[in-house]
Amino acid sequence: MPRFRRWLRWLLALFSALALAGAIAAGALYYVISSKLPDVQTLRGVELQEPMYVHAADGKLMAVFGETRRYPVQIEDVPERLKQAFLATEDARFYEHGGVDYKGIARAFWLLATTDAKRVPGGSTITQQVARQFFLSSEYSYTRKLAEILLARKIERELSKDEIFELYLNKSFFGNRAYGIGAAAEYYYGKKLDALDLDEMASLAGIPKFPSSGNPISNPERARQRRDNYVLQRMAELGFVSQAEADAAKAVPMHASPHEPPIEVNAPYVAEMVRQEMIARHGGDVLNKGYRVTTTIDSRMQEAANTAIRDGLLLYDHRRGWRGAEQHFELAADADATVLARHAAGVSAQSGLLPAVVSALHADGGIDVVLADRTELVLPAASSRWTNRPPAKLVKRGDLIRVRRGAKDDEWLIEQLPAGQAALVSLDADSGALRALVGGFSFAGNKFNRATQARRQPGSSFKPFLYAAAFDKGFNPASIVLDAPVVFRDRRGKTWEPKNDGGGFRGPMRLREALVQSRNLVSVRLLDSIGVDFARKYISQFGFQEAELPPNLSMSLGTASLTPLSVARGYAVFLNGGSRVETWMIDEVVDRDGTVVFKENPALACRGCGGGGTAATPASQVVDGFNFGAEAAPAPPPARPEAPPATAPGDDAPAAGTAEGGADPEARTAPRAIDERTAYQLVSMMRDVVQRGTGGAARALGRADVGGKTGSTNDHRDAWFSGFGSTLATTVWVGRDDFRSLGYREYGGRAALPIWIDYMRTALKDAPIATNEPPAGMVEATLNGATEWIKVEDLDRMQEFDFDPQDAQSDDAAFDIF
Repeated sequence: MPRFRRWLRWLLALFSALALAGAIAAGALYYVISSKLPDVQTLRGVELQEPMYVHAADGKLMAVFGETRRYPVQIEDVPERLKQAFLATEDARFYEHGGVDYKGIARAFWLLATTDAKRVPGGSTITQQVARQFFLSSEYSYTRKLAEILLARKIERELSKDEIFELYLNKSFFGNRAYGIGAAAEYYYGKKLDALDLDEMASLAGIPKFPSSGNPISNPERARQRRDNYVLQRMAELGFVSQAEADAAKAVPMHASPHEPPIEVNAPYVAEMVRQEMIARHGGDVLNKGYRVTTTIDSRMQEAANTAIRDGLLLYDHRRGWRGAEQHFELAADADATVLARHAAGVSAQSGLLPAVVSALHADGGIDVVLADRTELVLPAASSRWTNRPPAKLVKRGDLIRVRRGAKDDEWLIEQLPAGQAALVSLDADSGALRALVGGFSFAGNKFNRATQARRQPGSSFKPFLYAAAFDKGFNPASIVLDAPVVFRDRRGKTWEPKNDGGGFRGPMRLREALVQSRNLVSVRLLDSIGVDFARKYISQFGFQEAELPPNLSMSLGTASLTPLSVARGYAVFLNGGSRVETWMIDEVVDRDGTVVFKENPALACRGCGGGGTAATPASQVVDGFNFGAEAAPAPPPARPEAPPATAPGDDAPAAGTAEGGADPEARTAPRAIDERTAYQLVSMMRDVVQRGTGGAARALGRADVGGKTGSTNDHRDAWFSGFGSTLATTVWVGRDDFRSLGYREYGGRAALPIWIDYMRTALKDAPIATNEPPAGMVEATLNGATEWIKVEDLDRMQEFDFDPQDAQSDDAAFDIF
């Protein structure tokens, strides 16, 4: 017995020592882990990742950017049955326990110790899952589990049960980039939470356990089994629903399908511009902060621009003829619609042109095709009328072609992707705000934004800028310039003999007529007269970089490489009375809480703000003397009363008026680019281009305020029309990305102008007719047989611009022209 007692004492002592050591170790482990636990108070102000939304000016959705789909919800907005579905699935005693299910924890420890499994059911409560989601990794270990327990208890002390449940519902991953119950309901069922049916609630509650491999889209059968056998049955067992209700929900077939946010305005090129600008302003994580960006885009104008570009390029392509199938697939004789659809599914749709694989040819000329969604269509002989051949003569089985819906619901037409590309830019001339922008036929086909990135030669659409420079040197619309052959020689002895398009010469002609008829030789002589250096400096005031403008006479024919956006901004200067406005598209940015973090305050054009009337020509534009070619310059005009100084170009002019006078004290005025009177003269002349010149097709708009200028380049590589109506300045460019010719006679008036007209017909609907009243400081006079409004200071220095045949230049007089 004494020996037994001694052994018992030794065992008790050993047990006590081990217990003490264990307690010390546990205490040390608790201290080490607890000291590293994060502050759970940060959960109160946690910023969940939300996508960035881009809207048109009227609030319609244009784009959603971000790595995650998430629409945070408030716990009070979650239907009771939906809460019960998650409680039944994840943590039935959530509102009763203190954050930890100790029975479940013990089971998890036992399984980790007695099995080789790396992942075991852990009995994690909703609170523990919140701790893991926000603070911990997904590693399975004793220390992580202990940290999870400690964090859960800490969270329960700091946050209410509803706050914890709300965090769980908004943070959980539901597969397919959907985070949070709000995004999951929208994505899988296209519904708000209060519109969900019981079967849908149960399906959503079953997703977080297997978000990628068991969601209703990736694996509908597995999702159905979890919905029926676990979620709905548990809800019935817990009394959340009756067994009859559970059985009725089980009988509903799985019907989840992808539901992306409804894009209401198709403007992908603009949306990408917004994305890049927001990243430049706020950093790369801006796409996950829930910002809502409102742009200046007019949804009605944008859709009109999309349609005009698509229809215009298809019309151009129809003129060039059928080029053949886009691809060909070798098909087995027994290949069915599923096989054909798989081939079509690998090709993206572009601007409503859907890929289709030819499955059969008919004796009557029609064909059968299969779309990517396995839809089978019968295309009759009339579906390819524009090719002058029936479809069966154009394709063979296995060919990939393009089809689009016709005007009738059941009508389908054969098309092809256009060989050409186009860009359209339309902006408010008074503020520079973009109203519509299209950078190509299809963003899905090519993300290159030709409106802002393509540098192409504008051809004759550049001439108004040159004429404006000449008018600042004393010329006016009635000035006469000779349209006749001219030859220039450079210092290396090379000669340049510019030509009019189509050849021919018309002799002396007024500048108004020269612009209306787009006479190249008049433009060349005009630039030679005023000087290349002066013209480059002057034209740069329209917003172009001087380095973009060729330092030679070829500039007169539009050989500068400019973007459609910059050309449209230049035309806005004419329309707004001479102010250089900056283009912009982001009007307002609001954060997830509804706080405005940015609001644009653009500099606005201001007529009469130091740009005409009795104001002197801006100092930076003054050039002593006037070069009228071979003739001597006229004597200086008689002295006039000194006029008040004008604002020099490039400076921000003060806002018109004062706060006391009712003007907005924060208003900004755009800097003056050219004299307002020069702008008036060019607007008048470009209206004539439409009324009786190369832009005559635009008369179809039936508006007196429409004006503009066509442009074409050598070998028809580029076709342009830039112009205006009401307060809109709009530029359209058509060309090919590989700089190949558009084809014979594809001028600006044929390839670009129809697009411009189609767009402006919608954009100008119900818009007031803009007037073009001569500003102060002008006088109406009859010169060279025409009545024109001219600047008062030009009256005393007027003379006919008369060129004698050019004499051969000496080497000293030769200059670079190439």
